[in-house]
Amino acid sequence: MSSPASPSLRPARYAGLDGLRALAVGLVVVYHLFPQWLLRSGFVGVDVFFVISGFLITSLLLREREVTGRIHLVVFWRRRARRLLPALAVMVTVCATWAWLVGGDVLVRLGWQVLGAATFSYNWLSVAGGSGYFSADTPELFRNLWSLAVEEQFYVLWPLLLPLILVLPRAWARAALALVLAAGSAVWMGVVASDGGDPTRAYFGTDTHAFGILLGVALAFVLPRLLIAPPAWLEGRVARAVGLTVGLATVVGLVGVAMLPAGDGIGTFPGVLLAASVLTAVAIVAGVAPRSWFGRAVDVAPLRWIGDRSYAIYLWHWPVLVLLVASAQTGPADATVPVWLGLLTLALTLAAAELSYRFVERPVRRRGFRGSLRELRARLAGTPRSRFGALATLAVALGVVSGTTAAIAAAPARSSGADVVAAGAEALRQASASPAVSPPLAPPTPRPSTSAADPGPVPAPTPSAVGGGQITAVGDSVMLASAPALLERYPGAQIDAKVSRSMYAAPGILRALAAAGQLRTYVVLALGTNGAIDTGSLDQVREIIGPQRTLVLVNAYAPRSWIPGVNRTISDYAAQHPGVVVADWSDAIAPHVGLLAGDHIHPGMAGGRIFAASVGDAIAAAEEAKARAQYLMALRAYRLAHPYLPEPH
Repeated sequence: MSSPASPSLRPARYAGLDGLRALAVGLVVVYHLFPQWLLRSGFVGVDVFFVISGFLITSLLLREREVTGRIHLVVFWRRRARRLLPALAVMVTVCATWAWLVGGDVLVRLGWQVLGAATFSYNWLSVAGGSGYFSADTPELFRNLWSLAVEEQFYVLWPLLLPLILVLPRAWARAALALVLAAGSAVWMGVVASDGGDPTRAYFGTDTHAFGILLGVALAFVLPRLLIAPPAWLEGRVARAVGLTVGLATVVGLVGVAMLPAGDGIGTFPGVLLAASVLTAVAIVAGVAPRSWFGRAVDVAPLRWIGDRSYAIYLWHWPVLVLLVASAQTGPADATVPVWLGLLTLALTLAAAELSYRFVERPVRRRGFRGSLRELRARLAGTPRSRFGALATLAVALGVVSGTTAAIAAAPARSSGADVVAAGAEALRQASASPAVSPPLAPPTPRPSTSAADPGPVPAPTPSAVGGGQITAVGDSVMLASAPALLERYPGAQIDAKVSRSMYAAPGILRALAAAGQLRTYVVLALGTNGAIDTGSLDQVREIIGPQRTLVLVNAYAPRSWIPGVNRTISDYAAQHPGVVVADWSDAIAPHVGLLAGDHIHPGMAGGRIFAASVGDAIAAAEEAKARAQYLMALRAYRLAHPYLPEPH
């Protein structure tokens, strides 16, 4: 057993880890606050935190066992509670009270969110409730707490499992087991993600996202022992220079990984996340090596300041962003946030983190919960000035707790966007139960006579009226929300709309309708909200519907980074292919965003009428073009049949 003065016990702080924490929180904050910038996979900063946590917590437990011969579970959990709970409680109650004042969609499922925060089960409650981390729905106020839940579940379970791992006699065997478990977790994430759909289950799951923590665990089994008596080759100038080079390369690599496009398959889950975890493990080795130049380089004062406050920065940045966006009504917080609002969020986050660190986190960690309560009682019994401060603190605490209670009581079960989508689904259900009959169409335009005695009417461009019986519409949740208005304008229209559907689903749906003989004259597609559009899918659609039908492509309106690209693709494709027209929903709704739900995506009834009108305008333009072409053909035939008559006007 080592003594308290043993070298293995001296490192209270590993070099380089504060700088890595600063990098981790920086990646996440930029990803959320400035989504239009280049860090499209900046969420990998969470995986950096996971590796650091696995390394530090396991090192702490191993050191305690070496000194005392056992692991004091209650003491360990009490230390974790002191570290995590005070700042978390302050953030949750303050932001919940703020949300109550803002109202609207920021309150959706707030009671479940607070429960998840209080029980460190946020990730699993989100999965059970169907929340999507990467979806286009209104983001949850405390959505960032999913990662805190994963870490806390590790803090609870790992001290119980560690003695079983320590039965293995060699450190390398323990590390190998941790690596095998990490590999299993990564493979399991890939299996879950490959099922298709929203990758939230793969991302939020403790089982699927444990590989970063387990990599840190593997490091903790072998690295501290190597540092107790480092070999000569690890302490020379050459080793330090190599460590600096490798460490800086890992930092560049982490930023590069964060710049990769985020997908929803195994390339990202676990590919990108696993790459970030491995790079972090290498960076830890480079940072904690004896007299590491890299450790000193990344632990410069500004990065150490951020690293010390990284927990509070991570806690505050997302709720503050959601609340500011809701107050400014600029759209969902995970969309293209205006730069000014991102900068304001950053300033408020840093201020809140500093206050939390100075007046909440450090005092409780130093005095403990009981000591903090004794300090409060002493202030209440002290001088008038200290009594005033203590009473003000109690008043604020009572206010935010009351505000949190009121917010939970006022919280709706679902967002305004979900409400209009549900109304659209109900309209479709009722329409399928009692199909409407399309109004009679206008009589066909009379053909010009070829008789010399009776030349008949002079041909004129006469567009035909289009009824719902001529329309097949396939779309996503925007079309689903607009279904009541579409059916109002086009009774009997065939509408197939579903949440989270993209253009990649269109060929399969239309192929099935064509095989059943159910495709109608006008095929309307509104599938641009949930991701980029591939022209290959559009080519397949045109091939399926054939040249005798008209394809109407509805462009998209949503505060999402890919929307401009989607609309350019649609416009260019229609310009290059006859028989394809654009329904300009984007320009039509832009002056009327107040008719959209709180997510700034889904229309209510009034907005749905604008959607239906944009579709109607596109169909009318297509009919006008058809009538013009028929007119020119008829006029040519008229002239050939009646060359002696004057030119018609």
